[in-house]
Amino acid sequence: MTPRFSTLAELLSAGRDDAPALGAPGCPDLHYRELRAHIVRTIAALNSFGIGRNDRVGIVLPNGPEMGSAFIGVAAGATAAPLNPGYRAEEFEFYLSDLKARALIVEKGSDSPAVAVAQKMGVSIIELEATRDGGAGLFTLRLPGGTTGPLRQGGFAGADDIALILHTSGTTSRPKIVPLSQSNVSASAGNIAQVLDLAATDRGLNIMPLFHIHGLIAGMLAPLSAGSYITCTPGFNALRFFGWMDASAPTWYTAVPTMHQAILTRAAHNREVIERHRLRFLRSSSASMPTKVISELEAVFQAPLIESYGMTEAAHQMCSNPLPPGQRKPGSVGIAAGPEVAIMGEAGEILPPNVTGEIVIRGANVTSGYENNPKANAEAFVKGWFRTGDQGIMDDAGYFTITGRLKEIINRGGEKFSPREVDEVLMDHPAILQVVTFGIPHDKLGEEVGVVVVLRESLTASELEIREFAATRLADFKVPRKVLFMAELPKGATGKLQRIGLAQKLGLA
Repeated sequence: MTPRFSTLAELLSAGRDDAPALGAPGCPDLHYRELRAHIVRTIAALNSFGIGRNDRVGIVLPNGPEMGSAFIGVAAGATAAPLNPGYRAEEFEFYLSDLKARALIVEKGSDSPAVAVAQKMGVSIIELEATRDGGAGLFTLRLPGGTTGPLRQGGFAGADDIALILHTSGTTSRPKIVPLSQSNVSASAGNIAQVLDLAATDRGLNIMPLFHIHGLIAGMLAPLSAGSYITCTPGFNALRFFGWMDASAPTWYTAVPTMHQAILTRAAHNREVIERHRLRFLRSSSASMPTKVISELEAVFQAPLIESYGMTEAAHQMCSNPLPPGQRKPGSVGIAAGPEVAIMGEAGEILPPNVTGEIVIRGANVTSGYENNPKANAEAFVKGWFRTGDQGIMDDAGYFTITGRLKEIINRGGEKFSPREVDEVLMDHPAILQVVTFGIPHDKLGEEVGVVVVLRESLTASELEIREFAATRLADFKVPRKVLFMAELPKGATGKLQRIGLAQKLGLA
């Protein structure tokens, strides 16, 4: 797929001057003409502070239109490093130090621990003050301490400049730095817009956190690359979702499976809103969606659910199921949707269809490598392909199915299997709303199978009943030995399920 854009400056030129670009609950819309002028002012302000192309700027802001436009403004003329506002002081210290940030953007008057950390580290603090009366996402920037130093190179960034820098989740080791160039993020946004057939008439409802690759690229840049409109919410809230839907009249939204499932539990009470604002499609990414939930969501919304497959190193999207009339295969992450995608064997050979191996990718949206980490790069890149770490298989029609995360594979007494197999079976139990399967260390067998279960409202099931249900459908070595009942699944900051390290987190190791 030939990239449509190579820089954010090009991408932002897609929208018609008088078309609405950004909105937010209780805010006037910001049109494309105003958004572009705001980005130019933001870059000029950063340049006046001595910050320009490839200078790293940490962003610690709550979800909303200012976070969205700050990300775009910084990424278009410097290097944006969005950080989770929920981090503790020690985490901010690690990330700001590891990133070598020149400045940190926070709200004026912010009480975030990031402020004290930045002061201690000598990182310049830029204060953002919202000016929403003129439109969603407008703000002014102020650097109380003067400049950060001489400006090296100002103006809009070029295709090879780094637009966005994120860390991998680092569930098993020190997080790795992933630099994504202007061309990486622009290509990915264009790929997503193309797959979803986004047009200027579309209206997105962004509920994803804007410190996460999914929210930044699919939630923000992809619709902007099509000249369409985005409502920026204060973050995901199942209780407020349908109110936002009624106010903003979206044609689509994108979310992780746990968010979709929370929305589904409230959908029965909001059928009138769903009828008033018929969605063209729903999109799910960042984790696998149980096939049962896909069919339930499609029945409720009367719209196709498009399951996609992404990761930070690919600036989000790699594969996607197509829109109708293309075939959607529940349980599959779809066909290659931008980069080249293949299955690789242990010797580095590309495997034919219907053979299990590791999913590998290459293309314009893929990072050129982790920063200052030759060991990780030597392991991750083989013959020009990036190794995703996901085990999978491709069928004759080119549809990919993830069979497990190589590091998540449970090994019980030499019998290896994906925890997703257990998830799929248990999701068919009538009392189970959500489930996550994980490995528990065992001194003799290596690992035992554990599951965390969330039950449907007003329904009950015992540990024994769940184990007996699993035993009718699964080989004995896959049957859970430990069943924990919880009000909600343990998740990371981005709403993603975390299997690796879950046994330790729950005190079972």
